[in-house]
Formats: sequence, C-alpha cells, structure tokens
Amino acid sequence: MPRTLQMAASLPAPPDRLFDMYLDPAEHAAFTGSPVTISAQPGAPFRAFNDVLQGTILQVVPKRLIVQSWRSPHWGASDLDSTLILRFLPEGDGGCIELVQVNIVDGDFAGVSQGWEKFYWTPWRAYLEGRAKSHGASQRQFGSDR
Repeated sequence: MPRTLQMAASLPAPPDRLFDMYLDPAEHAAFTGSPVTISAQPGAPFRAFNDVLQGTILQVVPKRLIVQSWRSPHWGASDLDSTLILRFLPEGDGGCIELVQVNIVDGDFAGVSQGWEKFYWTPWRAYLEGRAKSHGASQRQFGSDR
C-alpha cells in the first residue's frame, strides 16, 4: 500500500534562495553533484541522478511552493506516480523546506526517506556552508589586506 512521507529540513539560506536553487539546473546540480533537468514551468520535465528520478513540474507558487510528480525506477509500471510538495519557509537566519510526498511505493519507502537526507539535505547543507565559509574567508583575506 502506498505511503506518505513528511519531513522538514533546516538549511542555512533564506527560503527564496532555496526555492531558486532547487529550480535552477546549474545550482541544483551543484549541490546534488548530479546533472538535473528542471524548470519553473508547469508541465516541464524533471529528471535527476541520471534519470533515476523522473517527473513533471505540476505547480509553482514563486518563492513559496513547488509541486511535482515523481517516480523512481524501483517502482513497477502499474505503480502510480508520487506527488511531491515542497514548501519554503523562513526559519531564524535561514530557511526551512517542508516536504510532503504522497503515494510512495511501500517497498521503496525506506529508500526514498533516507534518500532525501543522503542526496538532498546533507549535500545541500554542506554546499551552502562551504560557500559561506569560502565567502567569509575571501572577505577576511580582503579585510586583512587593508
């Protein structure tokens, strides 16, 4: 029986920046380490991790919400697509992404659940923290030259 996943990820960037990063193919690929096909247009294809993830952008509310269909090759031909809802919210100095993913094939639920942390939240956080550190280091170097 299909299952529903709910989780939230806190990341060190404002929510509108996170929203833009998710929908920008170059930045999405930079933080996941894998090429992606994505755009903000409803009906646009979504493909990631060498087509391991595939779907379609269903709805976009600028800077706030992304809804897409989603499926994995671990699912059978008769399994319905999953629906992924990402909501972008402010949280302290950064942002939070609330995720609801419905209709996940039961046999792939653990893989999908762990996959979000392993392939999205952890590398995205590291990417943002690395950029902040390198930006801070360049500012410190610039400041020390004065």
